[in-house]
Amino acid sequence: MRNVVYFKLRSFVLNCLETVGCGDEHGNQLADILICSDYRGHYSHGINRLHVYINDIVSGACAVEGEPKILKKKGATAWVDGANLLGPVVGNFCMKLAIDMAKEVGIGWVVTRNSNHFGIAGWYAMQAMKAGMIGMAFTNTSPCVFPTRSCEKALGSNPICMGAPAADGDSFLLDMASTTVAYGKVSP
Repeated sequence: MRNVVYFKLRSFVLNCLETVGCGDEHGNQLADILICSDYRGHYSHGINRLHVYINDIVSGACAVEGEPKILKKKGATAWVDGANLLGPVVGNFCMKLAIDMAKEVGIGWVVTRNSNHFGIAGWYAMQAMKAGMIGMAFTNTSPCVFPTRSCEKALGSNPICMGAPAADGDSFLLDMASTTVAYGKVSP
């Protein structure tokens, strides 16, 4: 039964994205992370968030055509322009680049600009874990938290994620907000 639900859900997401002009390659990447989020119990970052991505595409706040570009790469580091694309497209590009660099020189560290909401940070650490590596993913968010004695929002929920593979299929994965809860869990 789970496979039937998965394929119906995936088809629904892809149809919605196609309707607003998102191509297959980018749509598949977004569908993968939204469905994974739901299957892992992160409903605030799963299909529940599809309407936000669709609104961003329709309003032009997020681009659906193009590819991230490497602005600078040296040794184990790289700087990427996300071209205002869907966050998962940029996140996948950056993690693949980090994994490739780590295979070559032992570590890979990639930063990006001009990106958007990239879903659960654990998605990216899990990619590194599948490659037998330790993975980390971090991002900033818009201010949504009032610091102590402040009269205005100044801190974001800024996710932190670290994952490490272990023997016999065991692993460690920490995916958390730096606030009490992720913003998506309390936002309308």
